[in-house]
Amino acid sequence: MTGFPLQADTGATGHLRQESLERLYALVERHIADGRYPGAQIALAQNGKLLIERSFGHGRLDAAAPGGVAGKADGRSLWLLYSNTKVVLATALWKLFEEGAFRFTDRVVDHVPEFKRNGKRDITLLQVITHQGGFPNATVPPDCWDDHEKMKTRVCNFSLEWTPGSRVHYHGLSAHWALATVIEAVTGKDFRDYVREAVIEPLGLADDLFMGLPADANANVADRVTEMVEPVPGGSGYRPIPENNTPEWRRAGAPGGGAYGTARGMAALYQMMLAGGELNGVRLLSPRTLAYAIRNFTDDRVDEFMGMPMHRGLGPHLRGTTPSIRGLGAIAPATAFGHGGVGSSYCWGDPESGISFVYLTNCRVPDPWHSDRLDVVSNLVHSAIL
Repeated sequence: MTGFPLQADTGATGHLRQESLERLYALVERHIADGRYPGAQIALAQNGKLLIERSFGHGRLDAAAPGGVAGKADGRSLWLLYSNTKVVLATALWKLFEEGAFRFTDRVVDHVPEFKRNGKRDITLLQVITHQGGFPNATVPPDCWDDHEKMKTRVCNFSLEWTPGSRVHYHGLSAHWALATVIEAVTGKDFRDYVREAVIEPLGLADDLFMGLPADANANVADRVTEMVEPVPGGSGYRPIPENNTPEWRRAGAPGGGAYGTARGMAALYQMMLAGGELNGVRLLSPRTLAYAIRNFTDDRVDEFMGMPMHRGLGPHLRGTTPSIRGLGAIAPATAFGHGGVGSSYCWGDPESGISFVYLTNCRVPDPWHSDRLDVVSNLVHSAIL
């Protein structure tokens, strides 16, 4: 794993409150011991240095193994990022925007004319990426994942559920299929290739972030992938989630929820944002582009799916000043920003301290426990910042 852009500096944790960090480690270990999830990985970086990288538990289920789990998690383990993927895709969109390929105030049809079907003529890119597009439940089925002409047709045939711009309502996967179609229209490339070539590789993260796992499933990557599971209903233990463990799913790189990565890889991506667009001497974006993208575009409007204001930016969301917020931690400063992965994970950056923090697990756990533990986990990190 050569070329990783963050210098390891575990000694730098001395200026953090160790008591809070030890409580964090103990909490994750207790979760695993209590059967909440098989494995986890955390990373904390600050000012271009990797201060903490820890793996816990196991990556896969195996009925024949002790405790029913196998494959001890380590620093090479790759975790399904779920909706943390949205920030990886957003970074590619920011780069195209900065290069003049489009404006976020453009209509989608300015770049994909066929998107006008079913009353979608006036939807803007900004409305789509801030979850105001009006098609939250639209789907792109597996038969479109490898055929991007079919993907485009499916996206263009999305139907509206409400008037675009009239609501904020989380679009789990649908919005980012539309955004991926725009990337392909303006670049002429498979969106997965563009994200890798324009973002992941220049930042030195080709061994840590994958927008679609390699089609040949070579052992160097395949053996690193953790299995996404869920609790057995009404019982104990876990069961694999079929739709999120197939070769087809892993290869597809669903742009709203299908990327894979390491905690340190996501921590590095957020370090780039916190440093105004630069990582390890590589300038990816300008500070003003990032200031524009990581801005509250939805004010304190309630996200009807989340049941609270989410302060949506063009990818990440912000803490803001509302009483509660999902994932970032109640005691986070208003400028903290990040995103989560359904039932499993969260990644965030804090401009006040320069810290980025990532918490990944391989079990999709339902609310309220999921959101409650995220608040505790993030608050322990914030309480360690002196």
